[in-house]
Amino acid sequence: MLAILFATIVLHLTDLIILFISTCANAWRTHGVTSYDLWYDCTQSNGVNRCYRTNDADWLQAVQALMVLATMFCLLSFIIFLCQLFTLVKGGRFFFTAVFQILASLFVMSGAIIYTVMSPEWKNESDGYGYAFVLAWLAFPLTLISGIIYIVLRKKK
Repeated sequence: MLAILFATIVLHLTDLIILFISTCANAWRTHGVTSYDLWYDCTQSNGVNRCYRTNDADWLQAVQALMVLATMFCLLSFIIFLCQLFTLVKGGRFFFTAVFQILASLFVMSGAIIYTVMSPEWKNESDGYGYAFVLAWLAFPLTLISGIIYIVLRKKK
C-alpha cells in the first residue's frame, strides 16, 4: 500500500512540475533562435536576449488563463489530497481530490487545443512547436490518469 501511495504522490508532483514548466517556459513556438511563449516573444542576437510582450489576442489570453488555472487546480488538488490523507475515514475515496485533478486536465487540454487551432493564423512555415507545448500535451494524460487513480484509490489503515 505504501508503494501505491508513494507512486501516486510522485505522479502528482511530476505532473505539477510539468504543468508549471509548460506554463512558464518560453518555448511554445520556435523559429530558429526566436522563441514565442504565452507571455513573451524572445529573440537572441549576439548573445543578448530581447523579449517583448506577446500580442493581446483574446485566444492567447484564454490559453494563458487556462494554463494558470490548470497549474493552480493541480496544486490545490495535491494540497486537498494531503489533507484528505489525514482526515478521510478508513475506506473512503479521494473524490474531492479527483474532481480538482480532472478539472486541471480539462483546463490544460482546452488551452493546448486553443493554441493548436489558433496558432496557424500567425505561424510561419518554418516555425515549429516548442518543448513547452509538448509538455502541455504530456501533462493532459498524466493529469487525467492521476485523477482517475484518485477515484479508484481508497484510504486504508
